[in-house]
Amino acid sequence: MSIVSLAQTKMFNITPAALQNKIKGGWAGQTIGVTFGGPMEFRYNGTMINSYQPVTWYDGYLKKTMLENPGLYDDLYMDLTFVEVFEREGLQAPIASHAKAYAQAGYALWHANQAGRYNILNGMMPPASGHWKNNPHADCIDYQIECDFAGLMSPAMPNAASQISDQIGHIMNYGDGYYGGVYLGACYTLAFVHNDINKIVNEALKTIPAQSNYYKCISDVIRWHKQYPNDWRKTWLEVQNKWSDDIGCPDGVFAPFNIDATVNSAYVVIGLLYGQGDFGKTVEIATRCGQDADCNPSSAAGILGTMLGYDKIPAYWKLGLKEAEDIDFKYTTTSLNKVYEIGYRHALKNIEMHGGKVSASQIQIPIEAPKAVRFEQSFTDVYPVDRIWVNKPLQDEYSFQFEGTGFVVKGEMAKWASLDPHAFDLEVYVDGALMEHVKLPVSFTTRRHEVTWKYDLAHGKHNVKLKLLNPTAGYDCKLADILIYQEKAIRVNDQKNYRLGNL
Repeated sequence: MSIVSLAQTKMFNITPAALQNKIKGGWAGQTIGVTFGGPMEFRYNGTMINSYQPVTWYDGYLKKTMLENPGLYDDLYMDLTFVEVFEREGLQAPIASHAKAYAQAGYALWHANQAGRYNILNGMMPPASGHWKNNPHADCIDYQIECDFAGLMSPAMPNAASQISDQIGHIMNYGDGYYGGVYLGACYTLAFVHNDINKIVNEALKTIPAQSNYYKCISDVIRWHKQYPNDWRKTWLEVQNKWSDDIGCPDGVFAPFNIDATVNSAYVVIGLLYGQGDFGKTVEIATRCGQDADCNPSSAAGILGTMLGYDKIPAYWKLGLKEAEDIDFKYTTTSLNKVYEIGYRHALKNIEMHGGKVSASQIQIPIEAPKAVRFEQSFTDVYPVDRIWVNKPLQDEYSFQFEGTGFVVKGEMAKWASLDPHAFDLEVYVDGALMEHVKLPVSFTTRRHEVTWKYDLAHGKHNVKLKLLNPTAGYDCKLADILIYQEKAIRVNDQKNYRLGNL
């Protein structure tokens, strides 16, 4: 008799040993995937990694990487921040506890995570901290790489995972960025139930609103996989052609760099579908899609590791894993061996909270039909149309003019690893009125990711003035460039008219 079955009573039945094995497989898979793809992270942007390019893997490499490059494991220590809050305060821990734990942690962050952290440290709590008007990186990959815990503690319960994601995912993301975590979290939950990757990928998509770009992109990947079942590169090219334009993340606008959740989720799904349940093929393909080439194989390998279970992850991919399983991930007090045990206990509690039954010989979980979360969209009627190059320090004041509906000023105040408590004091005026008065820390962990931004101005000509109130010897407030936005995209043939001021 199978250890896993779907009972006529609409309950999913699994033995404790099988549940533990799948949870272990999920956490181990993540760790293997991020280690494998680590050297390729954002080294191949807007291009595939060719098959002749070797990717390192050998016995002992996993332990060596964990000890010598602990910052690589943001996929894990970010997850574990929230796991540790649940462990301290219970599964009903308030969102404020999660937000403060992540905002006050010692690790460096980027993109939506850092923007959310800055908001929280300066008094803006979730969900406002992740909203796109307060966070230019709202559609970035961040919660997508951190959602694994929500799925692993919600076996067979995609809607339960979505409830967790609704709280924690909005700390740093909104819209398609939030959907990346909802979808992959649902994939984890369904990997406890199904042994067919195609089924998992398709069923999980039911958690995403069909009108969202995220849903449309993943649906396209599923369709292209059917059209080109033996060539993942053709599907990659289709994704690149249709979905690679980033309008949100300031670092990805007018650049091949793309940390958008939609595109990177597409690469996860490409890895899963074309990997066909083969662990090695899955991590290879997800890595060779490029862009966030460590987080994507981590997600794919975590989902597949859950489906297979720890014991069925091939021995080659677990080389050196035993030696690494007692190493606490940096910035945490938790190792893989600890989270195997903690994650199992949290899953049991979550199952019971949702009407399941736990005994020494069998665990019964009510079967949930995946339900779509609410629709939300970032950067509505916001399209990048121009860039103003600055590339100089702000000494006292800097002004610029533009025609449009919004702007983002990029810059850099902080130095890597700096813990200096100094902060610049900046006033931002739009059309003569004070828009905001902000602190710009020079500490890297507490920095503001962008200098300032505004998306929802009335269309027209605007004047912006930045006024530095405390220029300080030995510190630089460097302005990089300024992105200009309008309420509609400009076609290539319109560029000349735009620059002549005729649009």
